[in-house]
Amino acid sequence: MKQGFMVFGFFMHLFTAKAQTDNFLKYPVYNGNDLGLSYSPKETVLRIWSPVAKAAQVLLYKDATAETPLQTISMQAGKNGTWVAKLPGNQEGKFYTLRVLIDNKWSDEVTDPYAKAVGVNGKRGMVLNMQRTDPQGWKIDRSPVFNNATDAVIYELHVRDASIAASSGISHKGKFLGLTEKGTVNNRGLATGLDHLKELGVTHVHLLPCFDFNSVDEAMPAQAKYNWGYDPLNYNVPEGSYSSNALDGTSRIREFKQLVQAFHQNGLRVVMDVVYNHTALTEKANFNQLVPGYYFRQAQNGTFSNASGCGNETASDREMMRKFILESVLYWVQEYHVDGFRFDLMGIHDIQTMNSIAAALRKIKPDILLYGEGWTSGASPLPDSARAIKSNAAKLNGIAVFSDDIRDGIKGSVFDGADRGFASGKKGMEESIKFGVVASCYHPQLDYSKVNYSKAPYALSPASTVTYCECHDNNALWDKLAISARDIPESSRREMHQLALSIVLTSQGISFLHAGTEFLRSKKGVENSFESPDSINAIDWNLKTANKDVFDYVKFLVAMRRAHPAFRMSTAGQIAKHIRFMEKMPEGTIGYTINGAAVKDKWKKIFVCFNGTGSAQSAGLPAGNWKLAVSSNRAGDGEPVSASLVLKPYSCSVLYID
Repeated sequence: MKQGFMVFGFFMHLFTAKAQTDNFLKYPVYNGNDLGLSYSPKETVLRIWSPVAKAAQVLLYKDATAETPLQTISMQAGKNGTWVAKLPGNQEGKFYTLRVLIDNKWSDEVTDPYAKAVGVNGKRGMVLNMQRTDPQGWKIDRSPVFNNATDAVIYELHVRDASIAASSGISHKGKFLGLTEKGTVNNRGLATGLDHLKELGVTHVHLLPCFDFNSVDEAMPAQAKYNWGYDPLNYNVPEGSYSSNALDGTSRIREFKQLVQAFHQNGLRVVMDVVYNHTALTEKANFNQLVPGYYFRQAQNGTFSNASGCGNETASDREMMRKFILESVLYWVQEYHVDGFRFDLMGIHDIQTMNSIAAALRKIKPDILLYGEGWTSGASPLPDSARAIKSNAAKLNGIAVFSDDIRDGIKGSVFDGADRGFASGKKGMEESIKFGVVASCYHPQLDYSKVNYSKAPYALSPASTVTYCECHDNNALWDKLAISARDIPESSRREMHQLALSIVLTSQGISFLHAGTEFLRSKKGVENSFESPDSINAIDWNLKTANKDVFDYVKFLVAMRRAHPAFRMSTAGQIAKHIRFMEKMPEGTIGYTINGAAVKDKWKKIFVCFNGTGSAQSAGLPAGNWKLAVSSNRAGDGEPVSASLVLKPYSCSVLYID
């Protein structure tokens, strides 16, 4: 009998959960563009959306830390579930919180989800005239010229990592301003920071989360607490711990603008890593306090679903969450001039939302770069057919997905430290590498049954694939090789490392590099360093001196890629027609030609060879007068090559006919 009651209770719970979700669909949708705070010297207007509230209040404070409010203002019911308060006079510099009355109970005081400025630790919104935050020359700031998505060479960087080490030579350590400094050098006088990025030649700097996140106490900068920042608190405000003064709500805004401006002036575009898929808080999140349950998806039992692995997942398929994400990215482009977005766990978002974002952004910035992780960390109630996952890449309009196929094909599985990949001598990985070379597109010579993960092409264009072998997640490439190839001499692991980056930078698609990989960055074997101290995460700029040969080689590869359109074709048709893989290559090697003349490259024909084995191999050359551009992981000087080519262990060679 008890079991019967349990089953009955379970089905009643499911019925209640479904009824709750269905009820969300009945909430009125507000289509205005004035949610949040609208400031003028004469009047400040605040509008929030809470269709379930019976009353709403604004609590106005003198500063970010005052214990008692100056005033509590009742909001008036507006249209389509909104509440409005008008504050006469110039309110600039004051701070505010919100609370609503639901089921005869006042919510906690929370920050306005649409807040554009906040106080310390993001606990209160700030009334601010945004024009006062513009650095000198901001109105004439322009992004560097950029044409096709496949022209991008992305460099993924954490703001604090870049400058916190003594070897950075940077004064504003761990701050936005640190990346605006020119002339900084390491202990041996080699460029660091901004000058290093310019020297390396990348096109885009992908900054790990720079919005206001929850895990670092901005009031205690001396604690040096570290986090990657994938725990969003206030989506439309820069992170305070990266500013020179988190107590002053204007500093973080002005200084992030200064960073963007400095990058633009030095030929670099800025990509923001954004985390709209979950929030740091769940029940206590400002979204959930204002409209309980609405902004998050629910599992069948009525609890918060958790495809993010962080306690919740946002419901991008609900109109007001979709509206929030869309308006947020538009704001970052319009107010901060950012040039692209990387969407964390993009597979949690629905395809319609992602395509709406792409369409809206391209109206104001046609050359914006958009990409994301085409997967989740757990199951989601949203069906696979509706999600922005890798297998649906063809349904995404100009939004790229990361290729885990080539990532693990190159170095081995990220979930098994001991596993090797092609670059570290694992057999049978040739088709996975070829799949990466053609950027997940269709190619008539590929045997898709032998590709490690994807058994069919999923990209309709090379612009749909981010080609990479490492990022902030999991072991750094140098550490992965130290673990998986521990029995191999370090000198050989250096060659493996260079081969891995050679594959990334000569393959089609959008190239992506992890900060410091160009001089063998290590995180001392820590696989998930999201909250590890600076001793693990800081970039040791003296490694640039110790591994100058590797840096010079990667710099050469970046320049070669940017100089030759044959490495960055723009259509799948070009790839299928103009790349030809050599047959009967020795096991563990790959060779292919590119018809450069067909894509207007000054190199009429290109021959690329990879040797993923621990022994020298010989490759016959197609007919022609070939010259060396890359000789076994070393920059060539155009010397002629005879009928055959010796491939040293774990190496890449590139030849051309001009």
